[in-house]
Amino acid sequence: MKKIKFSTQVNASSQKVYETMLGLNNKNTYEQWTAEFNPTSTYEGSWNKGEKMYFVGTDENGKKGGMISEIAENIPSKFVSIRHYGILDGDHEITSGEQVEKWAGSLENYSLTENNGVTTVEVELDTDDNYVDYFNNTWPKALNKLKEISENH
Repeated sequence: MKKIKFSTQVNASSQKVYETMLGLNNKNTYEQWTAEFNPTSTYEGSWNKGEKMYFVGTDENGKKGGMISEIAENIPSKFVSIRHYGILDGDHEITSGEQVEKWAGSLENYSLTENNGVTTVEVELDTDDNYVDYFNNTWPKALNKLKEISENH
């Protein structure tokens, strides 16, 4: 497991960035910035602390899949922590075994800090070494998209 970090500055309040990032007022804002990872990216569940959340999309064959996670922490406009613990393969939940043991329990943390109307968004996540290059390429694009949506809505 490797810890990697990304950040961006957004010309919007932390409340606005938080709502946009999580799609609280319109799920579409979440789907727009996470489309950088998968064009069909969405979520099913609740952002409340302790709740189960599915981060899902469909593959090229239309099969649903994604991550099974728990919202480890949610401090509105300040901090969100997601603990990943399984894989959704169609309607089948996989929470143990070789497919998940490498990264089960990994965290994805979002910190939002506002200063004079500019919000710094920091993302820190645990990842398998095989995904470092992919994330180094994709996360900056996703954060750029979040910045664009937050500033223009």
